[in-house]
Amino acid sequence: MKIISMIPARYSASRFPAKLMQDLGGKTVILRTYEATVATKLFDDVIVVTDSNIIYDEIVNNGGKAMMSIKEHDCGSDRIAEAVEFLDVDVVINVQGDEPFTDEVSLAKLIEVFKNDPNKEVDLASLMVHITDLDEINNPNTVKVIVDQENFALYYSRSPIPYPRDKNAGVRYFKHKGVYAFRKQAILDFYKLPMLALEASEKIECIRYLEYGKRIKMVETDVQGVEIDTPEDLERAKKLWK
Repeated sequence: MKIISMIPARYSASRFPAKLMQDLGGKTVILRTYEATVATKLFDDVIVVTDSNIIYDEIVNNGGKAMMSIKEHDCGSDRIAEAVEFLDVDVVINVQGDEPFTDEVSLAKLIEVFKNDPNKEVDLASLMVHITDLDEINNPNTVKVIVDQENFALYYSRSPIPYPRDKNAGVRYFKHKGVYAFRKQAILDFYKLPMLALEASEKIECIRYLEYGKRIKMVETDVQGVEIDTPEDLERAKKLWK
């Protein structure tokens, strides 16, 4: 089984423009993410795929591998699908460019999902972290996920799900980390299918897979890290990096 990691990286971002080129402990956020992914030694290859010459040069000039997107894309999955269409791979791990704290243990858990799925019943696998802070649960920048008894995703939302009508029900809340893995065919299918209303409303690309009947296996991890979506996130990341 050939497994690679691809890191989609846009230069522009609505909430925090040029966030991937911000300094984090003496190196850019995107370079930190790339190096952390390579350091796991879990992959046959690690490639940054980007629409930006600035990001491309940043990776290549520091000895890394990068590809330029040919088309404009609305989301990271589309960007990766274009890049892997003609590559000889079985499973692709999508590491978000703003996830410099991605760790080896969590990525290994995702890979194990596919190694333990001989009948290929799982289309995708992704990570979730148990959260208890009410501000984070209610924060629309934190994507939440609910799962069934076998940890297959039921839905993702920027709203707190489930709604806590009964606060004594013992519900656990999970944040969806932007690291997920997919069989090559699943992401090629995604690339060809139009965005539907739920994905358009929430602006969460994983919802498209659910809307078209794909199965997403969620894997719990204890590693919280910091997703850099805002300048405030970057400041927290700098403190954590120290």
